[in-house]
Amino acid sequence: MNKPGIQERFARGIAVIGQPAFERLQASGVIVFGVGGVGAACAEALVRSGVGRVALVDHDIVSPSNLNRQLIALHSTLGQQKTTACARRLKDIAPEAEIVEYPLFYGEETAGKISLADYDAVADCIDTLSGKLLLAREAIKAGRYLVSCMGAGNRLDPGQLQFADIYQTSGCPLAKRMRKACREQGIKSLRVLYSTEEPVRAVSDTAMGRHAPGSMAFVPPVAGMMMAGDIVKHLIRG
Repeated sequence: MNKPGIQERFARGIAVIGQPAFERLQASGVIVFGVGGVGAACAEALVRSGVGRVALVDHDIVSPSNLNRQLIALHSTLGQQKTTACARRLKDIAPEAEIVEYPLFYGEETAGKISLADYDAVADCIDTLSGKLLLAREAIKAGRYLVSCMGAGNRLDPGQLQFADIYQTSGCPLAKRMRKACREQGIKSLRVLYSTEEPVRAVSDTAMGRHAPGSMAFVPPVAGMMMAGDIVKHLIRG
């Protein structure tokens, strides 16, 4: 079977947004920080929408506990670097897409290895407060569009996910901590995706020796796709 061309593969999307908007997406670059339940879904939706260049930032490997919710988690990918597993999946969807891998933990010591100015938008799917704050500061400094995901774990209703400025959020423990930290660091505005659902109480994970956040298959991926949708609409508006 002959490989289908770009126009054929993206025909359904072009029918919705039009050829000029699709060409803008093809010329755009987005960097996704955190390639887990939220980030992998975000990256995949970006590529399926036509974004021509996607960068992936994550230091972790695919583990058995990822199998219940992460698109990149398969028995065949266990033990692989998450960025590599995700990159291979994205290239299988869109061979012409440019996929950049940064298999590192994003922090003060590694931030200099990534230039946010090289991308048109930034998706924050990091699960640490320090990483989120650092990324927010760097994105503001670079003048890049940023969407930051708050807590998607311990939730059962994806219908309660919504976008807001960080200072307009309520009911999300991570958003509460983020609000306080943003205020202390002089961050005046930050677009976030958060849930108004009260988190369920996680049970103790004796295998890991700590209270691990619970997560279902139908919440983090929805958050990731919503973030991708928000970024795509931003990019096609120009």
